[in-house]
Amino acid sequence: MEQQKKQKVHRQSFLHGALILVVALVIVKIIGAIYKIPLSWVITSLGYGYYQNAYSVYSPMFSIATAGFPVAISRMVSENYYHGRYRDIRQIHRASVRIFLILGVLSLTLMLLLSEPYTRFVLRGNEQVALPAIYAVTPAVFFASMMSIYRGYYEGLRNMTPTAISEVIEAISRLVFGLSAAILIVNSGLKEYAQYGTVYGIKKANETYAKIATLPYAAAGAIFGVTLGGFFGFLYLFLYHKKNGDGITREMLLSSPRPIPMKITISRLVRTAIPVALGSLAINLSSFVDGMLLQSRIGDLLKTNADTLLNMYSSLIPQEYASTDKMASFLYGCFGNATNLFMLVPAITQAFGVSALPSVTEAWTEGNPKHIRRSMESVLRIVTLITIPSGIGLSVFSMPIAALIYPGRDQGTQIIGRILVILGLASTFAATSTPINSMLQAVGRVDIPVKLLGVGLVIKIITNYTLVGIPEVNILGAGTGSLLCYLIATVLELYFLFRVTKIRMNYFAIFFKPLLASLLSIGFSYLIFRAVSVFISEKIAVCFAMVLAVVLYAVCVLWFRILSKHDISMLPKGQKIVKILENHNLIR
Repeated sequence: MEQQKKQKVHRQSFLHGALILVVALVIVKIIGAIYKIPLSWVITSLGYGYYQNAYSVYSPMFSIATAGFPVAISRMVSENYYHGRYRDIRQIHRASVRIFLILGVLSLTLMLLLSEPYTRFVLRGNEQVALPAIYAVTPAVFFASMMSIYRGYYEGLRNMTPTAISEVIEAISRLVFGLSAAILIVNSGLKEYAQYGTVYGIKKANETYAKIATLPYAAAGAIFGVTLGGFFGFLYLFLYHKKNGDGITREMLLSSPRPIPMKITISRLVRTAIPVALGSLAINLSSFVDGMLLQSRIGDLLKTNADTLLNMYSSLIPQEYASTDKMASFLYGCFGNATNLFMLVPAITQAFGVSALPSVTEAWTEGNPKHIRRSMESVLRIVTLITIPSGIGLSVFSMPIAALIYPGRDQGTQIIGRILVILGLASTFAATSTPINSMLQAVGRVDIPVKLLGVGLVIKIITNYTLVGIPEVNILGAGTGSLLCYLIATVLELYFLFRVTKIRMNYFAIFFKPLLASLLSIGFSYLIFRAVSVFISEKIAVCFAMVLAVVLYAVCVLWFRILSKHDISMLPKGQKIVKILENHNLIR
């Protein structure tokens, strides 16, 4: 009887839910590319440095407001659903509303208080250029907090559709409002200069310096799109819940046991959420530390070894940016643009982590070792199929990709490409780490990810402080800290996951086969790229080579029979696809 009632709620499989989130992610990333790439052309890497400074302060506050509780909500909702405790599920939602209102207001207040001390320390007397963008993004942390209530709730019910749609709405809002504001502000400043020779009433020597004067406010206009995106995303989720509810019927509630006291629900939410939030805070503190550490270290170098940096980059950036008061922000902007490409891979696997959490939680709650192993193997296999080729491809094609997306000296194309060589490899481990953390959280060890990420963050800080402080290395060494951080964290997370669950998996199929397929397909594609680029434009050649790499990789995946029947059967119409692949002996 209970099973019949459960079926009334539409629940997606791990891969089906992940597919919905990945489709949304692809749409979001396409919209994001339409937003961020033209934005970098409009505000250049210098303005993007101001933009990144705002994100550096925003990210830790965002993690405090949003990271732990959505995971806690999802996990507790999933557990209670399995046991048929539907009244507890409703109570979890009511408790989360109270908690997130407090967290949202607290995070917003902290961000306002921290903004000026942070910029004063990092930019040292030039903080006014970064403050407008920070103030513009501050309200976003409140709306992000309120969105997390509904996202965690529906994810626990294994309904990824509301999360997916709200993410797309966020992205569209950022594009429309953020990019428009940046363009209008720059054009307004240049129009004033053309008429009066001033920008905001201050005389400027030439048009380049006039544009530089608009960049702090253009960055603020661009990042205000994030705030508006959060507002519209929350509005959608709020209205969706009002209209559609959660699928739990009156009959299900009547058959449900009496809920535990509200105080206990809140206590469990907090106890589950705090370790997860600290782990996410460690990740987001990484960007905060990057913003603070990298710019301050480069600022020190510009005081003691300015000639080394200016000679190193004089031919790679515009002359107007090659001054001690702008160089640190410009190089940090280059690092930010490289990080945008680095984050593409973890963003994809984050969708798998979100979808894996309720799936593995239910398998662990059930206590069936076979079911647990199958769920965990599916997650890891699908994740490594994406992360290994993506990271290697990003590293191998780093220079042509940077030239394709960020052309021109005012973007710092070659600097971005050099940074991306290391960050590409780091993205493989960063992206693999996220779903592993979700599985550790699903089996009740929410403490392990935060401990390991804390260790990784310390390693990253020490590495970056050392390498960026070397004049001949400077910003080019920043990716090495990320690589070591995520490499060590991923290896240790896997070790503890296997130790906690006592599950042994097919490591050869999960890790080695995707690696071999990646090396073959990307290696061959790179050779073709080098040969073809002699005759045609390098931009066309790299696009052709990347498409070829994807096709060859798909062929290798089928040839090596990496996928299993269970993986494919979780897809919509999966059984039909399984039969086709079985007929050609292309699946295990």
